[in-house]
Amino acid sequence: MAASGRAVVIGASLGGLLAARALAESFAEVILLDRDTPPDEPVHRRGVPQGRHVHVLLDRGRQALESLFPELGAELYRLGATPVDLHGQVHWYNDGHRMLPARSDLTAFGMSRPLLEQVVRQRTAALPGVRVVPDCEVTGLLATDDHRRVTGVRLAPRDGRPSTLTADLVVDAGGRASRSPIWLTELGYPTVEQERVEVGVTYVTRRYRREAGQLEDKLGVLSNAMPGCPRYGVVAPQEGGRFAVTMAGILGEEPPVDEAGFVRYATSLAAPQVGELVRHAQPLDEPVLMRFPASVRRRYERLPRFPDGHLVFADALCSLNPVYGQGITVAAVQALLLRRLLARGGRHRLARRFFRRAARVIDAPWSIAVGTDLRFPGVTGRRTRKVRFVNAYLSRLHAAAAHDVALGAAFLRVINLIDPPARLLGPGVMLRVLLNGRRRPSMPSTAG
Repeated sequence: MAASGRAVVIGASLGGLLAARALAESFAEVILLDRDTPPDEPVHRRGVPQGRHVHVLLDRGRQALESLFPELGAELYRLGATPVDLHGQVHWYNDGHRMLPARSDLTAFGMSRPLLEQVVRQRTAALPGVRVVPDCEVTGLLATDDHRRVTGVRLAPRDGRPSTLTADLVVDAGGRASRSPIWLTELGYPTVEQERVEVGVTYVTRRYRREAGQLEDKLGVLSNAMPGCPRYGVVAPQEGGRFAVTMAGILGEEPPVDEAGFVRYATSLAAPQVGELVRHAQPLDEPVLMRFPASVRRRYERLPRFPDGHLVFADALCSLNPVYGQGITVAAVQALLLRRLLARGGRHRLARRFFRRAARVIDAPWSIAVGTDLRFPGVTGRRTRKVRFVNAYLSRLHAAAAHDVALGAAFLRVINLIDPPARLLGPGVMLRVLLNGRRRPSMPSTAG
């Protein structure tokens, strides 16, 4: 089917760019509207404050992005991104237990958020019919007289008079600040159900010069937060010969931004490599702080009515605790879903089809993030018998993964969204957890 019609995407950050990539095969014209002026270089911008912090592209996200943008990994590599074997080249400390490393096919790229966004923006903008309109704020939706179909958007350009833009489809990729719930209420639609889990994350990032021999010659570190120690730390390589160090605290625990405090916080983590790095490496900038109050999921799939011609996408649909690094991956998988739905079923009942299937995409990362956060007594939420069992079981799995590479591999495949969480409860994995809990640690010859 030939491309036809116009799609408008609200927001030209990664979520909006990925939506535009999916739409470009079905619409003759795709217009991205952004409140900022996207930079020509991979630099931080005001509209993406989280861009200064470590971003992790999970293996499933890498696969999805390379499906949307062939040879993307090779392009990122040419620009300085570092391929990382997530099992073999990262120090993992889960609940204080150091995961036994082993070579694997789980691959990520170490890079800054601005570099990834710049490459994706250039590739998307080069597609036929795609256009980015900067310095333009969307103030509302246009709709038919009966409000059954959205027909465009109201605009407030920074330098000009308010205007309107018609469209056959409007996609809200405006992130956590999405105003679709308000706009839909104004059109007479029910209030969307919202699930909110308060986590009170504060995270601080600083970049350091990367040199040979650091991190015991590995490429990253992750030390998770756990009950009794609500502190988290991650080190990841970036282009330009840098390591980025992000440390976070939850529920009021706050990493300091002064030099001495930053070092003390780093050395308090279970992973000694983080403290070693910040004590001895050359800092390249000052620490930057950001807060994330809560994970939020909007259940559009449960609404009894929803207008044709409108979709909500990426973080506007579900915004996840950033310490788990799932956001970009979930957005990329949603883009694959949207492209597939348009190719197979066109635009008929698109919102209902998309929201129902997107909910399934979100279920696994939501259950991982929220279930893990509910380990902390200060996080409010329903702790079902299953949640309590899984969290207790995972503590045993982390201890066993200190000397069983198969368990580490199984865990990493789940958190990289390759396998479903239920895979960790399979009989083979559970048996290894039980057996390893009864014997003394050993170092298998396959470790590397």
